Amino acid sequence: MIATNTARVHPLVSNYFATLFLECRRLTSKILHTVKKDSPVVYWTAISIFILGIGCLFGLLVDERSLMGVNVWVKPLKFSVSIGIYLLTVGYLITKYPYSRRKKNTINNIVSWTLLLEMGIIAFQASRGVQSHYNNETAFDSILFLLMGVFIGINVLIMVLFIFDTIRLKLRTTKSIQWSILLGWLVVFFGSWVGGQMISQMGHNVGVADGGAGLALVNWSTVGGDLRIAHFFGLHGIQIIPFFALWVSKKWKTSTRNQVIAVTVFGVLFGSWIGLIFYQAKQGIPFIVT
Repeated sequence: MIATNTARVHPLVSNYFATLFLECRRLTSKILHTVKKDSPVVYWTAISIFILGIGCLFGLLVDERSLMGVNVWVKPLKFSVSIGIYLLTVGYLITKYPYSRRKKNTINNIVSWTLLLEMGIIAFQASRGVQSHYNNETAFDSILFLLMGVFIGINVLIMVLFIFDTIRLKLRTTKSIQWSILLGWLVVFFGSWVGGQMISQMGHNVGVADGGAGLALVNWSTVGGDLRIAHFFGLHGIQIIPFFALWVSKKWKTSTRNQVIAVTVFGVLFGSWIGLIFYQAKQGIPFIVT
């Protein structure tokens, strides 16, 4: 009897994930095509950063140097993936705003060049085998860290612009998707604020020193609080919440009002969860204990 039930469930689960995979692939293809056509500087900057990420992956295989308990190339590899995805997100979402071509080009160029330079500094410091963040060991390291802060500060200001314009303007999309984009930017702004908290304490761990035991690859602390987790999930809210809104709009044929309610509930739960992760980290409690 159990075997019969299992046989009935497995095809449903596999079909669901197959459908989800195909939907993600279709959406990714659409985003890449749109960004390449409408925001080419963002597209090629993201591609360059992904290629840099492949170089970091190669570095993992051939370079045995470690820093803070992990290979020196782990950090630029993680940032290359995260920044590349963020760039493509900005390049796609900006096509939904009723901006002039000149304004779009200005924002796209600012975001692309600042994040490319940010990524370059992270990779350069990794190649030297030293920290890119919270590093004031020498005047040169301090200048690079300061520049990174300036580049991120510029991007935070652009996030604020997107927040105001998402409230002020009618985007070229449905009401529920526009609402999800606003919630996404607000969560990203909170995630950036968490980054500011890490800078203020010149480290990411709470209760233990940076560089101790952590989860594989991401190295999130398993013995103390780690502010990078709320920072990470916060910065990716601009992908997760709009993707949920898109999924709801396709799978649930209901009124706009109900779709907005569903997106609001999801956004509040997601934001609250990140707030809980942040609070937990500030108390020195690890996200996952292994």
